[in-house]
Amino acid sequence: MKLMNAAVFFILVPTLTSAFDPLSTSIFMGGAAVTWQLLSPHSWLKCSLLECCNMKDTLNLSVIKMDLDRKVFGQHLAIQIILRALSANMHFERPRKPLVMSFHGWTGTGKSFVSSVIAENLYRLDIPRRRFVHHFSTVLHFPHLSHVHLYKEQLQNWIRGNVSACPRSLFIFSEMDQMPHGLIDSIMPFLGYHEEINGVYYGKAIFIFLNNAGGDKVTEIALDYWRRLKRREEIPVKELQSLLAEEIFRNRNSGFFHSQLIQKNLIDYFVPFLPLEYKHVRECVREELRLQGHPEDEDLMTEIASAMTDYPSEERLYSIKGCKSVASRVTLSI
Repeated sequence: MKLMNAAVFFILVPTLTSAFDPLSTSIFMGGAAVTWQLLSPHSWLKCSLLECCNMKDTLNLSVIKMDLDRKVFGQHLAIQIILRALSANMHFERPRKPLVMSFHGWTGTGKSFVSSVIAENLYRLDIPRRRFVHHFSTVLHFPHLSHVHLYKEQLQNWIRGNVSACPRSLFIFSEMDQMPHGLIDSIMPFLGYHEEINGVYYGKAIFIFLNNAGGDKVTEIALDYWRRLKRREEIPVKELQSLLAEEIFRNRNSGFFHSQLIQKNLIDYFVPFLPLEYKHVRECVREELRLQGHPEDEDLMTEIASAMTDYPSEERLYSIKGCKSVASRVTLSI
């Protein structure tokens, strides 16, 4: 049908343009070409001006690494795991299962920010592909425990429909620690090793869960290393991931409490976000000064970072809020 429409279009064009003068003919032909590009489902012009699903993997790992290294502070473990996960997933033209990552750590450690960096780099060109990045907020989208059965059906339909439209869809679930128990298990069929489900291929989809649950365990391990005079860079990734899986599975304040996603090993990577130290908060203040167009102020960076480094009460090693309130503190201090 598309080929027939194209044939008819180009057969009629010479007939239509014969009555026009050369300038009008050029304008008409140019307009016709633009119109044809916009009508084509995946033309370069339509995808430049509007939004097209990016069927090819164009994620530049070196660029996203540069973004993460420059904008995210104190999260060498998280960056290491995420880059490895994306690289492995992008390596296969047709992955056997979707990429599933669960981010864990205190508020303000960079979980949401890192997920936004991934979203910004996932699709072609500089135009945000909002239609293919789906953000679910537990508080906003799943507020009533009594409606869990309805939410399960809606969530399944939403994922099925959007992956059908764009296989390389990104789904981000925030506030997983407030997710009703059992709700997230409704998407289990889409996360497994299936060639297709009812004609829909899910292997190129990416799922990211953001969870404060497990943050205390991550902090406990980091603090233990510090007290034993070991560097946080020495924390073993595999051991920490295993401990995180056990922690959130048993934690009632977790959307993964007794979840089949964990029982069936459908979460590929548990990503720990370490608590931020004084030096990391200083870097956050420095970056915020730059973003607000102010020169670096060493005294202000010291003042804000010192005030925000408040845990444990004796050592005052970590910031409980991470860099969450840095922007407002900078604004008030200038």
